[in-house]
Amino acid sequence: MKPPATAIQALIEGRNADPFALLGPHAGPGGTFLRALVPGAQAVAVFDLAGDPLGDLACVDPNGLFEGVVDGDPQPVKYRAQGHGAEWWITDPYSFGPVLGPIDDLLMGEGTHRRLYDKMGAHLIEHQGARGVHFAVWAPNAERVSVVGDFNDWNGARHVMRRRNDVGVWEIFLPDIGAGRAYKFEIVGPGGTRQPQKADPFAFAAELRPHTASITTAPLSHEWQDDAHRAAWAQVDPRRVPMSIYEVHAGSWDRDENGWYLTWDALADKLIPYVVEMGFTHIEFLPISEHPYDPSWGYQTTGLYAPSARFGDHEGFARFVDGAHQAGIGVLLDWVPAHFPTDAHGLSHFDGTALYEHEDPRQGFHPDWNTAIYNFGRREVASYLVNNALFWPERYHVDGLRVDAVASMLYRDYSRKAGEWVPNEQGGRENWEAVEFLRDVNREVYGQHPGVFTIAEESTAWPGVSAPAYAGGLGFGFKWNMGFMHDTLKYMALEPIHRRHHHGSILFGLHYAFDENFVLPLSHDEVVHGKGSLLTKMAGDDWQKFANLRAYYAFMWGYPGKKLLFMGQEFAQREEWSEERALDWHLRCSHAHEGVRNLVRDLNRLYRDTPALHARDCEPEGFEWLVSDDADQSVFAWLRKAPGAAPVAIIANMTPVARAPYRVPLPVDGHWREIINSDAHHYWGSGLGNLGGVEAKDGAAWVTLPPLATVMLQLETDKDAQ
Repeated sequence: MKPPATAIQALIEGRNADPFALLGPHAGPGGTFLRALVPGAQAVAVFDLAGDPLGDLACVDPNGLFEGVVDGDPQPVKYRAQGHGAEWWITDPYSFGPVLGPIDDLLMGEGTHRRLYDKMGAHLIEHQGARGVHFAVWAPNAERVSVVGDFNDWNGARHVMRRRNDVGVWEIFLPDIGAGRAYKFEIVGPGGTRQPQKADPFAFAAELRPHTASITTAPLSHEWQDDAHRAAWAQVDPRRVPMSIYEVHAGSWDRDENGWYLTWDALADKLIPYVVEMGFTHIEFLPISEHPYDPSWGYQTTGLYAPSARFGDHEGFARFVDGAHQAGIGVLLDWVPAHFPTDAHGLSHFDGTALYEHEDPRQGFHPDWNTAIYNFGRREVASYLVNNALFWPERYHVDGLRVDAVASMLYRDYSRKAGEWVPNEQGGRENWEAVEFLRDVNREVYGQHPGVFTIAEESTAWPGVSAPAYAGGLGFGFKWNMGFMHDTLKYMALEPIHRRHHHGSILFGLHYAFDENFVLPLSHDEVVHGKGSLLTKMAGDDWQKFANLRAYYAFMWGYPGKKLLFMGQEFAQREEWSEERALDWHLRCSHAHEGVRNLVRDLNRLYRDTPALHARDCEPEGFEWLVSDDADQSVFAWLRKAPGAAPVAIIANMTPVARAPYRVPLPVDGHWREIINSDAHHYWGSGLGNLGGVEAKDGAAWVTLPPLATVMLQLETDKDAQ
């Protein structure tokens, strides 16, 4: 049956939403009928993929529409087109069947497909005897979707996609194109409204900003050599092993000689050895997925599946992670489902409707960041994000995800006034859809990737953030201890003479130190937007600032909880951090700054090698107060311990007055070696100390406490003495 003229005209103009019904081969009573749209051609001959001729087509419309009956059954075909003195070959995408199958439809419809990144987006595959790229995108409310790119002059009439009606996914296989091709989706929404061309939500690579197209990629070719690293982490309880995290913004840790970003390979050559030397166990990157705006630091990501082009290709990131693993360093990523940027090429109103976000601004607008909010209650949206959480450990072997701004997801009234938010069905402020989404993320990450862990930045007292999902918790492995950071930094900013009146600021944190599995974060958020660096937060003159910072670091490394320090603070960066430039590495020429760096290096090594300091970081039996009530002298002392390990006493003197001697209760008589002293000459301190150790008798020892310093003493056992 001949289609109506209006359908043919819509086909020629690229307005037909079902070109597969009209184009390509179709079985008929007289053989295989074939229709092709080949603009610019005057003659078209048909061949099978092996190159055998099947017949010729006749031109039935001057716009390049050809028809005819050809030999054989319907099959993929290619054309030899001739016109105006030129000849070219085309493999017909409309002669190929679909790539996705009914199982994909079923799982997508349920929101339970856990390998969406293998199906959606752009994939180089072989299909029905031809090599090319399969494109698939979810746009259920679109009237028409085309893939456009540098292979079709960005013409939306050329490659209109096939709609899978049951799930609203559009797909097409384009033969004869490969990796490195720029593309987007052209979407006509409800009512015929053409959307801005959209980047691929599942793109594995993207153009360098300010360009925004997605890039086709070949399957990852890197051959991983990190089996030992991954197996080792799969066999341990991360709460009971040392974890000292170096937080890094990849774009400003250092720059090349032209002031441009280091590639992943250059970062591997410089950053990995530095982290090894410093004794950190993990590198945590601020978001490295593609984002258009440098000052967002990566948190306003528009390409959740694509390592940013700022640092080279995605293969380079794989090489970086593998290199870190082979050096014994884990790699963590900041992951940001709380942020939904509204850039025109992104997910915002993707198919002309509020598809990934909420339509109601009381649910879907974030006042703090002027962004949208994901609709976590929509199964397809939750599935998209859960798949992204699984993608990074699967594809790039990352060791963990730090989930940003969890509190903003948990509460419907977060940063909102009365009348600006919608209560839940029970009338409360909890966002139960987000809660279930986070639980699902954690269940899947822990279930599918043994050894990979998750960390929540959650700034409220939501119960059970790091409790298992099956027990009613959110299921994270760890939670940032924001209270520790706020209370201790506020205390360290006080002039020492006033600290006696704020003794409780330090004591208070130990009341809840084991309510969650905590990471102690001194993160990027504390050294930007006019807050100054950690050094400038410290009280006193320049010498006291350095002494305070050293005492604070040793205090923190002796405090229960895993450790996190933002780049540059390990050598006491003076200026607050800016994403526009590299760290002030020249400061390492200063004895004062290098002294702080030496201390952080030694603290990390001590922490890693001393079970008493890490094996019970998250359990109350690993902590015992020795001196908690000496507010007048601003002295704190406690014991860190673990089964089978020699205990360690941490004593902090937070005044510039030396205490010599000072009586410290100790649980075991004998020799206690001084294993760290933040006032040592090596760290640019005054050099006051305990001459290698102290003797404990009758349950106590007389200890020399240097000014503004923290010392650690470890019981010397018979084994140590041998």
